[in-house]
Amino acid sequence: MSHPLLPPIETLASATAELQGLEVVSVCLHTHRQPNALVIALRHRGGGDVNLDDCAAFSQVIGEALEREELLPGAYVLEITSPGLDDDLEDDRDFRSFRGFPVRVRCREGELETEREGSLLGRDDSVVEINQRGKILRIPRDTVIEVRLITPEG
Repeated sequence: MSHPLLPPIETLASATAELQGLEVVSVCLHTHRQPNALVIALRHRGGGDVNLDDCAAFSQVIGEALEREELLPGAYVLEITSPGLDDDLEDDRDFRSFRGFPVRVRCREGELETEREGSLLGRDDSVVEINQRGKILRIPRDTVIEVRLITPEG
């Protein structure tokens, strides 16, 4: 269940990002931290990664907008970032961009959830493919719960 403050924050962040040629990839409100932390991940609308200057510029503008709209009561930390490790891969662009990267695929096999790790090879309409120590695994897409980037071992 998502936090009730997220929809208006996501709407504001998306509108603000669009004005700067950016798109919001994710918005997460960490209420278990003190103070709360609002983490917004961005990328350029054309698909490119944002840099530190992009994050700083967006932070200034969205910070002012959040204060003006009074969407977050109390103190909070604002973190602006680009998608990276430990992020879920969701669209075709993600699967192309992170080909060869280590991933963890969580899938459902009957009543059980299993995880497979390997290097991402790609996906098509029917399968997600990973290379697991030289063996190509073809995981049916209808069983895949999530595909997540992971930190390489070693």
